[in-house]
Amino acid sequence: MKMKKCKNIFFFLFAAVMFAACTNSNGKMNTCENAEMSKCENEMLVRIAEIEVKEGYLEEYLAAAHNVGTKSVESEEGVICIFPMQVKDSPNTIRIVEIYRNDEAYQAHLQTPHFLEYKQGTLHMVKSLRLVATEPLAPEAMPLIFKKY
Repeated sequence: MKMKKCKNIFFFLFAAVMFAACTNSNGKMNTCENAEMSKCENEMLVRIAEIEVKEGYLEEYLAAAHNVGTKSVESEEGVICIFPMQVKDSPNTIRIVEIYRNDEAYQAHLQTPHFLEYKQGTLHMVKSLRLVATEPLAPEAMPLIFKKY
């Protein structure tokens, strides 16, 4: 029961941080301005990271993922959203939806101290990692992400 409660709290806190980080002080999404939206849609980098965490490292990995996700969306202008999730039937399976303004923002993200600390600190915890590039089907809907939440 303690593990389930911890996962629920983790998800709630992370969802709240993601909502706050994906909006600006006016409550609008941190995406390109409307006049530049079509350009932004064409440059946006969206992907899913599929991670399998080794047995015995789940709690430690979740803490590290929370830390890097929070710092990334709070401090990096080009990181629109990092949204990690656990697969219900397989708690050691993590999926992270990553949305970056463009490839330049993603490359900058890879060089930040908080990402490098996460990457180096979790290498021994990760059984497998697969980065799945995606093509958004409705990029014009991007400003609505989390708005209804």
